[in-house]
Amino acid sequence: VQLQASGGGLVQPGGSLRLSCATSGFNLDRYDIGWFRRAPGKEREAVSCIVNSDRSTYYADSVKGRFTISRDNAKDTVYLQMNDLKPEDTAVYRCNRVYQPLSWGQGTQVTVST
Repeated sequence: VQLQASGGGLVQPGGSLRLSCATSGFNLDRYDIGWFRRAPGKEREAVSCIVNSDRSTYYADSVKGRFTISRDNAKDTVYLQMNDLKPEDTAVYRCNRVYQPLSWGQGTQVTVST
């Protein structure tokens, strides 16, 4: 039972990345899923989440208009499309169930820098 984030990398300011959260061991279509990030020296923050029942979404103010969360239950995967990336988006990104969270995985590093 796990969620594994991937798709991070080094990108210049203004660039884009698409993160994937591959899930296994549970029925994704029963859970709301969130993306979270933790920058060095900072607390973990919720970036975005998507509700399973109606696909409604939430975004932190810092990423509104730039990030888009989506899910494909048939592929057991949740995505985070990140556009117009900024240096302050640099962090390790992880995904998890919003309710009944599982142990945090390794996450994927996103570095926005020139």
